[in-house]
Amino acid sequence: MQLALTNKESWMHGVNPSLKLLIMLFVFIGIMFIHNVDVIAYVTLLFLLVFLASIRYPVKIKMLLLLPFLFIFLTSSLAMIMFGKGDTTLFRFGLIHVTEESFFRGVHLGMRSMVFAFCGLLFALTTKPVLLFYSLMQQGKLPPRFAYGFMAGVRLLPIMVEEYLTLRNALLVRGVEQKKGVAALIYKIKLFSIPLLSQSIRRAHRVAVAMEAKRFSRQKERTYYYSTGFSKKDIWCVALFIGVFMIGFAAAYYLPMFSITDVRYR
Repeated sequence: MQLALTNKESWMHGVNPSLKLLIMLFVFIGIMFIHNVDVIAYVTLLFLLVFLASIRYPVKIKMLLLLPFLFIFLTSSLAMIMFGKGDTTLFRFGLIHVTEESFFRGVHLGMRSMVFAFCGLLFALTTKPVLLFYSLMQQGKLPPRFAYGFMAGVRLLPIMVEEYLTLRNALLVRGVEQKKGVAALIYKIKLFSIPLLSQSIRRAHRVAVAMEAKRFSRQKERTYYYSTGFSKKDIWCVALFIGVFMIGFAAAYYLPMFSITDVRYR
């Protein structure tokens, strides 16, 4: 079963996975300390452009990938806008109290979540899990027994999904899926959970035995099938993310978009 979408690789795929992961962590931490609405607005726009330019999926696929995060943007923003605190009232109706401060705080919170979405999707769609773990072992000095254990767990997920679909089709043929009600739902949960859990335990035991047979817990020096390293693309990636923040701060200073800037949450 093919679960992954096929796309052409961009230059972002060639960036060292460990470095890319470290950059994303710094971005996530840095965004938490930005309280200027103009800065976060420009940074969000720039990360959107980076995401669209670095992911070579069709435009429809890109929009579908962003739909869940757009829903998160709306829900988080509206919750802060309608029930936040502030001094300048814009709208009041019952429990709903929209102020200028709460409005900008809501917009700020929503754009922050969108930055997380753009960076998370950018990392997930341009990083192969196998190369990530190999990079963590070679550049991050992660012990192989942990890296290969995580890698095996990641590879088991598509197999579990395929087994779930196979079991679901088998139950559908037997008419189990057509039954409704609470009792039928509990019965179907038992039908799904027990076989899937037992198969996962057996598969995990086989993987553990195979890793032990290959002396993953004892051998210190290992050779690797894939070799990862650093290149000029890593420098360009670091420069790109630094440039996004520099342009965001500069644009917010010279071309502010909002009347209020500081939206610290109180």
